[in-house]
Amino acid sequence: MTKSTSIYWNAFSPENQKRWTSIKELEGMAEELTLSIDHSTGEYTKLTRFLPGANTSAFGEKSHPYPEEVFIISGRLYDAAFDLWLEAGHYASRPPGEIHGPFKTESGCVVLEVSFPNRMGDSNVT
Repeated sequence: MTKSTSIYWNAFSPENQKRWTSIKELEGMAEELTLSIDHSTGEYTKLTRFLPGANTSAFGEKSHPYPEEVFIISGRLYDAAFDLWLEAGHYASRPPGEIHGPFKTESGCVVLEVSFPNRMGDSNVT
Protein backbone atom coordinates (compact mmCIF):
# COMPACT_ATOMS: atom_id res chain seq x y z
CA MET A 1 0.00 0.00 0.00
CA THR A 2 0.94 3.63 -0.20
CA LYS A 3 -0.02 6.67 1.76
CA SER A 4 -3.30 8.33 0.86
CA THR A 5 -3.19 11.18 -1.61
CA SER A 6 -5.24 14.32 -2.18
CA ILE A 7 -5.36 17.33 -4.46
CA TYR A 8 -4.33 20.74 -3.15
CA TRP A 9 -6.42 22.05 -0.28
CA ASN A 10 -5.79 24.51 2.55
CA ALA A 11 -5.75 22.99 6.05
CA PHE A 12 -5.96 26.47 7.59
CA SER A 13 -8.94 27.81 5.63
CA PRO A 14 -12.17 28.40 7.57
CA GLU A 15 -14.10 25.73 5.64
CA ASN A 16 -11.59 23.07 6.75
CA GLN A 17 -11.57 23.91 10.47
CA LYS A 18 -14.11 21.13 11.08
CA ARG A 19 -11.52 18.58 9.90
CA TRP A 20 -9.32 19.24 12.94
CA THR A 21 -10.01 16.94 15.91
CA SER A 22 -9.10 17.26 19.58
CA ILE A 23 -6.29 15.01 20.73
CA LYS A 24 -7.51 12.59 23.36
CA GLU A 25 -6.47 13.72 26.85
CA LEU A 26 -5.34 17.08 25.44
CA GLU A 27 -8.82 18.48 24.77
CA GLY A 28 -8.68 22.27 24.84
CA MET A 29 -4.88 22.16 24.43
CA ALA A 30 -4.14 20.46 21.11
CA GLU A 31 -5.81 19.38 17.88
CA GLU A 32 -4.65 17.26 14.97
CA LEU A 33 -5.34 16.88 11.30
CA THR A 34 -4.15 13.81 9.42
CA LEU A 35 -2.95 14.81 5.98
CA SER A 36 -1.93 11.41 4.68
CA ILE A 37 -1.87 7.85 6.04
CA ASP A 38 -0.93 4.36 4.91
CA HIS A 39 -3.36 2.10 6.73
CA SER A 40 -1.28 -1.02 6.09
CA THR A 41 2.02 0.34 7.52
CA GLY A 42 0.66 2.98 9.88
CA GLU A 43 2.93 5.67 8.41
CA TYR A 44 1.29 9.08 8.54
CA THR A 45 1.74 12.79 8.00
CA LYS A 46 -0.25 15.09 10.23
CA LEU A 47 -0.48 18.58 11.62
CA THR A 48 -0.65 19.14 15.35
CA ARG A 49 -1.97 22.49 16.54
CA PHE A 50 -1.12 23.44 20.12
CA LEU A 51 -3.60 26.08 21.22
CA PRO A 52 -2.47 29.25 23.04
CA GLY A 53 -1.67 28.50 26.68
CA ALA A 54 -1.29 24.73 26.14
CA ASN A 55 0.91 22.99 28.68
CA THR A 56 1.37 19.21 28.64
CA SER A 57 3.48 19.07 31.82
CA ALA A 58 0.82 16.99 33.57
CA PHE A 59 1.49 14.20 31.05
CA GLY A 60 5.28 14.25 31.39
CA GLU A 61 7.81 13.44 28.72
CA LYS A 62 7.09 11.23 25.74
CA SER A 63 8.88 8.71 23.56
CA HIS A 64 7.91 6.00 21.09
CA PRO A 65 9.67 3.02 19.50
CA TYR A 66 9.63 4.43 15.96
CA PRO A 67 11.29 7.36 14.17
CA GLU A 68 9.52 10.58 13.32
CA GLU A 69 10.24 13.92 11.74
CA VAL A 70 8.85 17.20 13.04
CA PHE A 71 8.87 20.67 11.52
CA ILE A 72 7.58 23.80 13.26
CA ILE A 73 5.33 25.65 10.82
CA SER A 74 4.25 28.58 12.97
CA GLY A 75 4.28 29.87 16.54
CA ARG A 76 6.53 28.85 19.40
CA LEU A 77 6.68 25.61 21.38
CA TYR A 78 8.86 24.89 24.39
CA ASP A 79 10.28 21.35 24.59
CA ALA A 80 11.32 20.73 28.21
CA ALA A 81 13.40 17.66 27.30
CA PHE A 82 15.76 19.91 25.33
CA ASP A 83 15.19 23.13 27.33
CA LEU A 84 14.55 24.81 24.00
CA TRP A 85 11.98 27.17 22.48
CA LEU A 86 11.17 25.87 19.01
CA GLU A 87 10.11 28.44 16.44
CA ALA A 88 8.96 28.39 12.83
CA GLY A 89 11.62 26.62 10.79
CA HIS A 90 12.92 24.30 13.52
CA TYR A 91 13.22 20.70 12.30
CA ALA A 92 14.13 17.40 13.94
CA SER A 93 14.45 13.83 12.75
CA ARG A 94 13.90 11.85 15.94
CA PRO A 95 15.31 8.36 16.38
CA PRO A 96 13.23 5.65 18.08
CA GLY A 97 13.06 6.14 21.85
CA GLU A 98 14.14 9.79 21.90
CA ILE A 99 12.59 11.63 24.84
CA HIS A 100 10.68 14.81 23.98
CA GLY A 101 8.31 17.07 25.87
CA PRO A 102 6.50 17.97 27.89
CA PHE A 103 5.53 20.95 25.77
CA LYS A 104 4.11 24.38 26.41
CA THR A 105 3.22 27.38 24.31
CA GLU A 106 2.07 30.87 25.10
CA SER A 107 0.80 31.94 21.68
CA GLY A 108 0.10 28.59 20.00
CA CYS A 109 2.08 26.49 17.54
CA VAL A 110 1.51 24.32 14.46
CA VAL A 111 3.78 21.30 13.94
CA LEU A 112 4.10 19.06 10.88
CA GLU A 113 4.78 15.46 11.92
CA VAL A 114 5.79 12.54 9.70
CA SER A 115 5.84 9.26 11.64
CA PHE A 116 7.01 5.78 10.71
CA PRO A 117 5.47 3.28 13.19
CA ASN A 118 6.34 0.36 10.91
CA ARG A 119 10.04 1.12 11.36
CA MET A 120 10.32 0.29 15.05
CA GLY A 121 13.94 0.49 16.12
CA ASP A 122 15.01 1.94 12.75
CA SER A 123 17.12 5.06 13.16
CA ASN A 124 17.49 5.61 9.39
CA VAL A 125 14.66 7.88 8.31
CA THR A 126 14.93 8.91 4.68
